[in-house]
Amino acid sequence: MAKNVLGGELIPCSLDPLTGFFRNGKCDTRAEDQGMHTICVRMTAEFLAYSKSVGNDLSTPIPEFGFQGCKEGDFWCLCLSRWIQAYDAGCAPKIRLESTHASVLEFLERDTLEQFAEKSV
Repeated sequence: MAKNVLGGELIPCSLDPLTGFFRNGKCDTRAEDQGMHTICVRMTAEFLAYSKSVGNDLSTPIPEFGFQGCKEGDFWCLCLSRWIQAYDAGCAPKIRLESTHASVLEFLERDTLEQFAEKSV
């Protein structure tokens, strides 16, 4: 069973839109997930614009891949490197800790994660 950064069971990030490397709603991972889609975030207009400006358009639907596009307020399993990039640029989105994979702690301090914690579900 996958764990979250708080040490508990990894709970779903979002079922609508359906997210995660496995498209099961969870920010779970395995070796094939080279992007490490492990950090559950709440999308903001600022972050979506930033992500698009650096080449990762998360707001435009891509129907042929079953991607409806994210909008402000949606939760999404984001690539860890994209969150760190946004953090460095000053526009990192809030994080749902209960839905963020424990492996993130190998790259980010828990204190940093807690500073961006979204209110519990």
